[in-house]
Amino acid sequence: MSYLVLARKYRPRNFTEMVGQEHVVQALTNALDQQRLHHAYLFTGTRGVGKTTVSRILAKSLNCTGPDGQGGITATPCGVCAACTEIDAGRFVDYTELDAASNRGVDEVQGLLEQAVYKPVQGRFKVFMIDEVHMLTNTAFNAMLKTLEEPPEYLKFVLATTDPQKVPVTVLSRCLQFNLRPMAPETVLEHLTHVLAAENVPADAGALRLLARAARGSMRDALSLTDQAIAFGSGRLEETTVRQMLGSVDRSVVFSLIGALAAGDGKAVVDLVEQLRAAGQSAATTLEDMASVLQRMAVQQAVPDMPVDETDPDAQETARLATLLPADETQLLYSLCIHGRAELGLAPDDYTGLTMVLLRLLPFKTGAAPQASAAAEKKTLKPAEAATARAASVAAASPAVRVDAPAVAPPVVPVAQPAAPEPDESPADDWGDDGGFAPPDAQPAGEPAFEDAGDDRPLAPPLPAHPPLQPLPVRPQAPRTVQEEKQAASPAPRAPAASEIVAVKVREGSDSQQPEPRPVLTELPAVVPGAEGDFWHAVVQDLVAREAITALVRELALQSQLVARTDGQWTLRIESESLGQSAARERLQAALAEAGHAVRLQVEIGAVSDSPARRNRIAADQRLKAAESLLLADPFVQEMIRDFGAKIVPGSIKPL
Repeated sequence: MSYLVLARKYRPRNFTEMVGQEHVVQALTNALDQQRLHHAYLFTGTRGVGKTTVSRILAKSLNCTGPDGQGGITATPCGVCAACTEIDAGRFVDYTELDAASNRGVDEVQGLLEQAVYKPVQGRFKVFMIDEVHMLTNTAFNAMLKTLEEPPEYLKFVLATTDPQKVPVTVLSRCLQFNLRPMAPETVLEHLTHVLAAENVPADAGALRLLARAARGSMRDALSLTDQAIAFGSGRLEETTVRQMLGSVDRSVVFSLIGALAAGDGKAVVDLVEQLRAAGQSAATTLEDMASVLQRMAVQQAVPDMPVDETDPDAQETARLATLLPADETQLLYSLCIHGRAELGLAPDDYTGLTMVLLRLLPFKTGAAPQASAAAEKKTLKPAEAATARAASVAAASPAVRVDAPAVAPPVVPVAQPAAPEPDESPADDWGDDGGFAPPDAQPAGEPAFEDAGDDRPLAPPLPAHPPLQPLPVRPQAPRTVQEEKQAASPAPRAPAASEIVAVKVREGSDSQQPEPRPVLTELPAVVPGAEGDFWHAVVQDLVAREAITALVRELALQSQLVARTDGQWTLRIESESLGQSAARERLQAALAEAGHAVRLQVEIGAVSDSPARRNRIAADQRLKAAESLLLADPFVQEMIRDFGAKIVPGSIKPL
């Protein structure tokens, strides 16, 4: 007799054997006990959580006749009657399973629905189970809508999918939906312990923890990995061998990395990364394990009184690291590890990316390089201090004229004028031929000037010395008022003498220097829809949304045009020859295969008139036009433009 894998051998035969899905089991059990049966059920959830298993148990519950052949609908199928045994064996004529991933057309669905007109042959109910129902075409969905809504009383539909977002709402509204949740590592660990005890396989607790975490919420994956680990370890599960099989990083290395980062020891971090490189350990797995430890550290820091799990060998070390690394740095390092996994593909190699992700924390550590920070801050403040000191020196060079200035200046002038003179002004700009006077922006004599007492270097070159009491040559001219002299000294005349007029003229002068910006709507790219344009755009958008393609592969898909499509080959046309590299074509072909399109791609060079990128550009431009039109039509915006001279900065409008 051939070996039966653990995932099939220990598949639950009734609702009591199911683990991790108590909310679904309770709902179905009560419905069966009370005879409140729906005509269509939809089970959703990730792979390996029990969707097909629940469907088979439900079919047995509906058709079970009991050991004596007199039983009825029950939540606890006997498992010995003809219906129970044949459903488990997959040969019950009234239970039909259809794989929508390979039978997604309307012909297959119509063939299934043609059987609905016939009553059950052996059982009490006909049960149609459609797995991966989201892979059906729109035509297939439409073909089954009427029967799904009002099936015969002897027919029950059971649908299963891993992606309920792709199921039309018209189908969702006709089904009773149950979401099977991913299982917690503790639940998986408990079940693995029970299975290995029944198989008489010795196992370490650390090995089972590694398998439970590696399953990622899937019990089927956990049992499959356990099968592999038993074969790898020659009938014994040890933490060392399981870690080697999974390629997991030793937790001691993870703890050492976090400890080195907490101490700010960059050399130790680099040395540990080199050890991982030499051992061939996965950089992505390292960041994942670090994120797991950092999460537990953050919980320990947030709840210091939380008791430590004595059964967990990593609990003590995690609690110790939680006291070494500050809470804010723990959060920052966790974020770096999470986002660093996505950046590994952009780095020259994984270990270079891992090194840069870890070293990124060191400049952010509290108290790191105080001298460098102070120098950077001082350097940043130099230009402002230099401008202030120069203004003060110009004001001090003309004390006599400042006495003759009016005591009250127009209130709007300081607001309209710049805060400090331009750094590249020459002394000749500050001294005119009509007598010495201070510029309008110079600091008043009664206010102290800002000086940098801690820096011996001069902030600005000294101005040429002028004899303080020697008058400048006077040209024959008519007497002028102080306000006229101010207008002559100003680089750009802005306003008459009255203060109210000054405020208006300053605004108008500023507005006149720049033309009124007008919203510019970009011209839409020319697109000639192709025969396969809609289909190719939908496929590419789906791949991009699921992040199945990135970088050059994504550009190849977006910039290409599907010109021909057969059962086994698709022909793409691109304009840039650099996009048609064999590596990018093969990666795109693999992504299409994962999405259910197992075809061979052929790339040709030519003019492209219909590509997903052009369609996306058209859609984006249309949204931008709508947003600009909506904004320009707003009465408040029109009032601000008309009354206050407001402007809409070009390019600042972003559609939601």
